[in-house]
Amino acid sequence: MLLAVLAVLAVLGPVPVPVQQAFAVPGSRAPTLPAADPAGPHTGGPDTADDGIELSRTTRPVAPGTTLTSFERLEPGGWLRADALSVDLGGGAAVERLSSGRVSGRVAGHATVSELAAAHDPGPGRRTVAAFNADFFDLGTGAPLGPGVDGGELVHSPASGTGEAVGFGPDGAGRVLGLHFEGTLTLPGGPEPLAALNAAAVPTGGIGVYDARWGTADRALAVADADGTTEVTVTDGRVTAVSAAPGRGAVPAGTTVLLGRETGAKALAALSPGDPVSWEYGLRTDDGSAVPRTAVGGRGVLVKDGEPQNWEGRPNNAAAPRTAVGFSRDGSTMHVLTVDGRQAASGGATLTELAVLMAGLGAYNALNLDGGGSSTLLARAPGSDTPRLENSPSDGRQRGVANALAVTVPGGSGQPTGFRVETAADPAAAPSADNVPGGHPDRVLSGLTRRLTATGHDETHGPADGTARWRSTDPHVGEVDGDGVFRARAPGRTEAVARNGAARGSIGLTVLGEPARIAPTRERVGIAAPGGEGSFGLVGFDAEGHSAPVEPSDARLAYDESLFRVTPDPARGTFTVTALPAAGSVAGLVRASVAGRTAVLAVTVGLRRETVADFADAGQWSFSAARASGSLAPDPGRDGTGLRLAYDFTGSTATRAAYAAPPAPVPVPGQPQSFTLWLRGDGGGAWPSLRLADAAGTPQVLRGPYLTWTGWRRVTFEVPEGTAYPLTVERFYLAETRPGARYRGEVVLDGLTAHVPPDAELPATAPHRDPLVSTAAETAGRDWRFAVVSDAQFVARDPEGELVRRARRTLREVRAARPDFVVVNGDWVDEGSPADLALARRTLQEELGAGTPWYYVPGNHEVMGGSVDGFRAEFGDTHRVLDHRGTRLVTLDTSSLTLRGGGWEQLRRLREALDDAARDAATGSVVVLAHVPPRDPTPQRASRLTDRLEADLLEDWLADFRRRTGKGAAFIGAHAGVFHASRVDGVPYLVNGNAGKAPAAPPGEGGFTGWSLVGVDRDIRGAEADWISVQTHPHVDGLSLDAPETVPTGGAPGRVSASVAQEDRTVPVDWPVSADWSGSPGLCVAPVPAAEREDCTALLDPAAGTLTGRREGTVTLAVAVSGERREKRITVVPGGR
Repeated sequence: MLLAVLAVLAVLGPVPVPVQQAFAVPGSRAPTLPAADPAGPHTGGPDTADDGIELSRTTRPVAPGTTLTSFERLEPGGWLRADALSVDLGGGAAVERLSSGRVSGRVAGHATVSELAAAHDPGPGRRTVAAFNADFFDLGTGAPLGPGVDGGELVHSPASGTGEAVGFGPDGAGRVLGLHFEGTLTLPGGPEPLAALNAAAVPTGGIGVYDARWGTADRALAVADADGTTEVTVTDGRVTAVSAAPGRGAVPAGTTVLLGRETGAKALAALSPGDPVSWEYGLRTDDGSAVPRTAVGGRGVLVKDGEPQNWEGRPNNAAAPRTAVGFSRDGSTMHVLTVDGRQAASGGATLTELAVLMAGLGAYNALNLDGGGSSTLLARAPGSDTPRLENSPSDGRQRGVANALAVTVPGGSGQPTGFRVETAADPAAAPSADNVPGGHPDRVLSGLTRRLTATGHDETHGPADGTARWRSTDPHVGEVDGDGVFRARAPGRTEAVARNGAARGSIGLTVLGEPARIAPTRERVGIAAPGGEGSFGLVGFDAEGHSAPVEPSDARLAYDESLFRVTPDPARGTFTVTALPAAGSVAGLVRASVAGRTAVLAVTVGLRRETVADFADAGQWSFSAARASGSLAPDPGRDGTGLRLAYDFTGSTATRAAYAAPPAPVPVPGQPQSFTLWLRGDGGGAWPSLRLADAAGTPQVLRGPYLTWTGWRRVTFEVPEGTAYPLTVERFYLAETRPGARYRGEVVLDGLTAHVPPDAELPATAPHRDPLVSTAAETAGRDWRFAVVSDAQFVARDPEGELVRRARRTLREVRAARPDFVVVNGDWVDEGSPADLALARRTLQEELGAGTPWYYVPGNHEVMGGSVDGFRAEFGDTHRVLDHRGTRLVTLDTSSLTLRGGGWEQLRRLREALDDAARDAATGSVVVLAHVPPRDPTPQRASRLTDRLEADLLEDWLADFRRRTGKGAAFIGAHAGVFHASRVDGVPYLVNGNAGKAPAAPPGEGGFTGWSLVGVDRDIRGAEADWISVQTHPHVDGLSLDAPETVPTGGAPGRVSASVAQEDRTVPVDWPVSADWSGSPGLCVAPVPAAEREDCTALLDPAAGTLTGRREGTVTLAVAVSGERREKRITVVPGGR
């Protein structure tokens, strides 16, 4: 996965991007992307090399000669995040051993690295600035497995075969070496070898010595499975007790315990109280050099004499969280590396990869330390006196470890030489609209504020006293008051500078437009019981979709203070909600107002349980399946009768499902926030799913964790925010989406329960109407157009069926619109069989003809029959780059529901395509098309890229391209079953709806069938340019217009509406349906400048659905949708009639 992560960027050769298109599009070309610039990334983009893409890198000082570098990368095998500490050991820094003995007085014990560092005394005039975990340890006793030397004193010996260590001194330099324990025990009967000191285990046949430093761990664990043991207690060189069993409890000060097993036990058993005993022990190095003054153990040499070691085929080489330490050739520089692992944001590293990383850092020799949940790295921030956690432990918190190493440095003058300037809100915790946690407090909406902090540091980057004076480098953009509060004035960039004499520090701030809307980070805050707490934040958006967290002090909250209390949390930029104990189980609303914009959220306190199914009627449940077989039967449940679901997923490689439906759909009272189900698993890996219907009858599917366990487990199905209540349970099912997973199994269900808070009715809110969805007239007026169709999902088994009919109708409508070309954006077929794909080609060729070029982007249903190879054989490349009339189009393969699943090459080429388009004067915009969008606009949030980090990366790349170049950027997806448009950081996103398959949302929320026509302009002048629009084309079986016969002047406006008849649904003519409202002279269609309203007989506001009479007369009102037109004559009469 990692080949040269920190090495010089590899130079790529020319990478021509093939475009295998169905037809040659006039004016289109496949660009040849140039080689990467060896001097660095193109126009500010991330580093790209064959082995991965570096996404971010930050370096900060910790102390003189000590720096911390943190970086994130995307590799072909996954995400990687790491922290590297570099320490100049010749510049006053020292490395000291930390052990649990400093915290609890024992060798065999655990404490977190933070606890070890806090308890460490670095000595007069010195400070602890960094610390990291060290040795592996025995899980039973907690004792380290390697050698331990502290201040030149041997504290514990290594376990057998674990003498690899890192040592410091006696000259202060660091090294990787072998340390071996040697000792002799002198008994009355003669000398015996001494095998261990305070060790986790006594070697077979050996004798170990334990003193007060051992602690309270059970010494029986050190001789587990021994064939005979003897323990001897010695005080003042004389035996005081002999026992056949190991003792418990601490060893008193001044007392030593000898513990022997097998042969060693027999030698000790010959002793009697009063016998004289003495011993001596020590360490030797494998190269004969001096024993270091400080040493800890490790396991696995990573770099030897400058060469990374290959660990392939050797133990412990799976990807995992890691800690490693190494040294320059002369030992004067120490390199420490932690790699996060077992997390979505970082999968970890193998030992082979870790070795390459360490060599890349500059380690001439390096050793692997304890990893997994033990990996911990602390480093102080400038101006702080307490090292803070830098890596992300895989357990979600620091794990107790046996020992660690600390970096200490001389203290400084305490006089300020600089400031660390930060936002008061921690970026990692700040409210965000991103796909992953973490906000952008360095952004501020115009008219709002941001609280800043300035922490002084001295010449050693240690703490320093000093009050900062503030200023902004561009007061037009915003100013900072004396309390460090930045007040944003106008869009732009500025720096907030803190100064005190020559000491200076700053932070860059971006001011966005004025707030166009605000939104809470959650619509409902559910608190389990009175006295409990919850939290929420506020995010603001400007008109271009840029977002920023709202400072709590900028919001005005209104709520019933007798129910709960809401308090700001400035450190997180959020609010804490505390349920008042006396209020009981209650619900209420919080109204937040920010700069004239309002958002509402609900707070509920308490939960009640509602039984949905106890399966006493298990014999009446019915079985059905998709591409599978199976059965249902009553079976002993966890508590009474359960329902056994047997299934057979061996008959297909496409997505399979086995369904269990109750005798009738089960209505669920209230507004449940989750469902739980007891499930006896079989470990097969199927996906437990619960299908509901919402208030509109729209299916909602809740997913549980993959079924990887055996035995009973309670599974939770969370109800997503935005769900329309009430709900009805329709069925439970198991799904299998992996083509290669073919197996049989059975599970048992019991106790389906709804967890229902008190009802809280949120007020209805109008959807945000992104202007990307526009009219036919505006789209027709663009320089050129292309069509997007998707999600017909037909099968070749039914070539004359309804889904094929809808698909053919869609293509005929597209052809009549005469676009430059058509993009089939995935899921045109359902099962991806060769017959399906052949039918897809035939429908495209027959309906579009030779004059309408088309490109086919695979969706997840194109690979339902297995791999994408069948699609590639029928249609060519799965990802393409095409230049057409000043726009670069990039299509991506998201058939696996991820970007990397479509091949690492397509991510690399996307990066190159963006960088090349940034330089190319002939390219004015970029449009990326993929079946699966970064975000699902429906409440389920299930039809989106499954790797949320990938989704965030794609959005970041497009926003960065737009911001850096001033050129246009847009994304077009599908998959979610609705038509929708939005904007993220100025980039428009279109989700194209279904051409054939039933929609996934109500008709008024984009749930209709049809297609989209995209209009594009070539002339892009500035990042704010209006260069793209979309006309959504619903299938129209009938169009009706509803308007009054008359409206009065000066009176209440009349209501105007239109609707599209579409098979079994009625679709309101409202956003996101594109409609062209027009009429005769005298009818004005909003928006209309005030100066022109005097000439209006009547004023139509399509968004509000109102017609206002302004002067007497007659007008004709018309509406057109997808080429269908209806009109009506309306008379404006005098007011009062």
